[in-house]
Amino acid sequence: MPRLYVLEVPENEGFVRVARADTTSRVDHVGPYVRITSAQPIVIDRRATGCRHAVWYSAVAGLEGSVITQHDKDALRVEER
Repeated sequence: MPRLYVLEVPENEGFVRVARADTTSRVDHVGPYVRITSAQPIVIDRRATGCRHAVWYSAVAGLEGSVITQHDKDALRVEER
């Protein structure tokens, strides 16, 4: 089960909003982080987040039992290790 952590700051709100809209993902809080968990690969479309490139490439704070298989200008894809 892939798990992705994002620091809860205003700059990452678009990222979290897109994750919450995905019905296959669960979003909760762990300390100052937002944890995104899914039974399927987690896929976040950059354009849907509204994030600029600098925020996009620095949004990931950590992974748990997961590996990033795509992180480019189009999308972030996190899969179970």
